[in-house]
Amino acid sequence: MAKELGYVLINPYTIRKSRTGGVINRLLSWGRLSLVAARMFAPSVKLVEEYADSLGFSQKENHLDKKITKAIRDYLFSNYCPQEGDGFPSRVLLLLFEGENAVGELKRIVGHITKISLGETVRGTYGDYLEHRGRIRYFEPAVLIGTSYEGVKRELKVWAKYSPQDGGLLRDLLSYSPGVNPECTLVLIKPDNFQELSSRAGNIIDKFSQTGLFIIGARVIHMGITQAENFYTPIKDRLTEKMKKALKKKIYSVLRENLDFDFPQGIEETIAEKLKVYKAEHEFNKIVKFMTGRDPVTASESDRRKAGPEKCLALVYQGEGAIGKIRRVLGETNPDEAAPGTVRKDFGHDVIKNGAHASDSVVSAEREMRIIEIEADDIGPAVEKYY
Repeated sequence: MAKELGYVLINPYTIRKSRTGGVINRLLSWGRLSLVAARMFAPSVKLVEEYADSLGFSQKENHLDKKITKAIRDYLFSNYCPQEGDGFPSRVLLLLFEGENAVGELKRIVGHITKISLGETVRGTYGDYLEHRGRIRYFEPAVLIGTSYEGVKRELKVWAKYSPQDGGLLRDLLSYSPGVNPECTLVLIKPDNFQELSSRAGNIIDKFSQTGLFIIGARVIHMGITQAENFYTPIKDRLTEKMKKALKKKIYSVLRENLDFDFPQGIEETIAEKLKVYKAEHEFNKIVKFMTGRDPVTASESDRRKAGPEKCLALVYQGEGAIGKIRRVLGETNPDEAAPGTVRKDFGHDVIKNGAHASDSVVSAEREMRIIEIEADDIGPAVEKYY
């Protein structure tokens, strides 16, 4: 069976209630699909109108289906259109998935819009559908999806059309109290969280939701070697001194164990000083290889510029004290030294495979977002590729 595209729209209420991680948890761990693109939207009225029209509801549907389709249209205009005055604009996260029978797989994972939903589906856990005397009294579907191949094709073309102007980094949408100076910070959910069916990425996002910050940007990225080297350049100098400290201990231990004579006191300092640059370079290359899936030592010049096979999910968080809040939840670089309950303590394996990266300053965040081109539109190219 040929691969196809499917999409999930995480609704504004789901995002506002910090349920994004739980939804992504199910989408990535219960399906057999690959996440290929992600983009935040603040839908305009025109986008909502065209999307509602593209759903193409048929008058031949049965009574229950007509009620639900009308409820979806009403929901779109009430929840997706710009909201004035409450400080919480309509933020929608569009996720694109690729795989065999992608539309059917997403329907299975998300579940139906019914009065009784199984708890393991997305809607069974996060959606609500209340009916009284044949009328829908409360309707919150948690997410919206396409339900047929032709429908997905038609609907995604609308989102692709408006993606350049309605999607991207939603910096200026949120309103804050006077005197509050909101910061933006970048988080990268690292490649090991996507290498097999796993709830890890969603669980990590759940951890970050504890900060009370707002997600204002999202993108799936495949770093190239040159890009990764540029991204991690600031840690090179720090690595050199860190490696010297680690080398001294190891050199002293090796000399004591393998030499049958006394050696000068402090010789390990001299050896470590000579080797620290080589060791730091080796460790730096390991980081680049892990993040890209390509070996920077053996890669050709053309391969260094290409996007690598490994995947990260980039998220931008905004709010007061965002840098410090995210880094407290993230934990120390070494999972063994991280506090209990932090991302790196719970999901890290070592100093490289440690769950996620987060910017250490506002300046770093801006620099890193430029390098990964966080505002680049991947929705249009993906839709054009398929349709």
